[in-house]
Amino acid sequence: MKCPAIAVFAVAAVLGVATPGEAQFFGSSIVFDPTNYAQNVLTAARELQQVNNEIEELQNEAVMLQNMGKNLASLPTSQLSPMISALTQISSLMNQGSGIAFNVASTNAAWNNTFPASYAVGTPTATIAANASSRWQQAMAGFQQALQIQSQIVQSVQSDAATLSNLVGASQGAVGNLEVSQATNQLLALSTKQQLQIQDLMAAQYRASALESARNAEEEAAAQSEFTTFIGNGQAYTPQ
Repeated sequence: MKCPAIAVFAVAAVLGVATPGEAQFFGSSIVFDPTNYAQNVLTAARELQQVNNEIEELQNEAVMLQNMGKNLASLPTSQLSPMISALTQISSLMNQGSGIAFNVASTNAAWNNTFPASYAVGTPTATIAANASSRWQQAMAGFQQALQIQSQIVQSVQSDAATLSNLVGASQGAVGNLEVSQATNQLLALSTKQQLQIQDLMAAQYRASALESARNAEEEAAAQSEFTTFIGNGQAYTPQ
C-alpha cells in the first residue's frame, strides 16, 4: 500500500531538479510548470497516505470487533442438566425414608411413638414386642436407604468422569472470556454436586447408625421393664 507513495515522492524529486520554478513550453500551446506539478504530486501523495491510514484504522477496528465477538461467544456445551438430574434422583431417595425420616415433624412424631422414654411397669408384652418390631423395621429401612443412596452416587460418579472430560475439553478450547467463564462455572457446579452427594450419603449413613444405636438402647429399657414386671414385688408367696 505504501510503494505508490514512495514512487510519487521519487517522481516529485526528479521533477524538482529540472529547472525549478520555471515553466516549460512545448510547441505553441502546451505549458508545463514543474513547481505546480510537484506540488500536485505531493498533495496527491498526502491524500493517498491519509487513505492508507484510514484503511489501516478500519482493519484494526474489524479485528477488535472480531475479538469482541469471540469474547461474547457462548460455550457450545452444557452439563448442568445431567448434574441437576443426578441430584434430583438422590433427593428422591432421601425423601423415601419412612418413620424416622429426614423431616423434623415426622421424625419427632415417630420417635415419641416408637421410642418412648420409659415403659410403665405392667406394660403388656404385646405392646413392647410391637414397638420392638417397628424399631427393627425402621433400622433395616435406614440401612437399606443408605445402600440405595450409595449405589446411586456410585453411578453418578461414573458419569461424572465423562462430564469432567467434556468440560475440561471445552475449557481448553474456549476462545473468549464468556466461554472461559461458563466452563469454569460448570466445573464449579460439578464440584458442588459431588460435595452435595457426599453430604447426602453421610446423612443417610448417620441416620442408619443412629437408628440402630437407638434401637439397642430402647431394647435395654424394654427388657428392664419386662424384668421388673416379671419379678413384681420380689415375694414368691405370702405367708398365712
